[in-house]
Amino acid sequence: MAWGGNKVRILLADDHPLFRGGVRTLIGTTEDLQVIGEASNGEEAVQLALSLSPDVIVMDIRMPGINGIEATRMIREKQPEQKILIVTMLKDDKSVFMAMQMGARGYVLKDAGEMELLQSIRIVGGGGAVFSSDIASRMMHYFTMPKPSQPLNPALSELTGRETEVLELIADGYSNGQIASRLQLSAKTVANHVTNILNKLQVQDRHEAKKVLRNFHDASDFER
Repeated sequence: MAWGGNKVRILLADDHPLFRGGVRTLIGTTEDLQVIGEASNGEEAVQLALSLSPDVIVMDIRMPGINGIEATRMIREKQPEQKILIVTMLKDDKSVFMAMQMGARGYVLKDAGEMELLQSIRIVGGGGAVFSSDIASRMMHYFTMPKPSQPLNPALSELTGRETEVLELIADGYSNGQIASRLQLSAKTVANHVTNILNKLQVQDRHEAKKVLRNFHDASDFER
């Protein structure tokens, strides 16, 4: 569904109708913001983002089919300047880092107050970045903590966004078939990604690749 308007144009992407309705009603009380479309899953979010070109996308992570992080990657590949604000219940390190890596400009928890949510939308719409206070304090802790004396595997930085996502799923115990279903890819494409990951990390198998990623997370863990 989509609507018109000349205010800051917002696309809502969340699989919970009640949440979308609440945010739509909240935005409707403002003079400078307007909802122009709603998506109930990641695929719809990508389609509407490309057709409507909203000023800001308010994106959940857990949605049927394509999740919000993957949808963010797909949208930013087609529209590099698109501003995306993640609004989710998830506050684990992996979700935060993956969202940032895929190009999200903000990360706000769903338990944020109404004014905080509206202000976050405005900040992202204005080209800034914003994070919930809990997320921001943990990020500050991470970026100011002493770095490990042992260098991390530099090849991790050479992985593409898609390869990083596949590696994360491998580390979570997903098989190639499950990864293909989760990311809506062919089995051959997933196999090619796995081969590229092993080659770039210079490891022999999936188990060694999981160890490389686990070592990275252990060294970069910024939870208090």
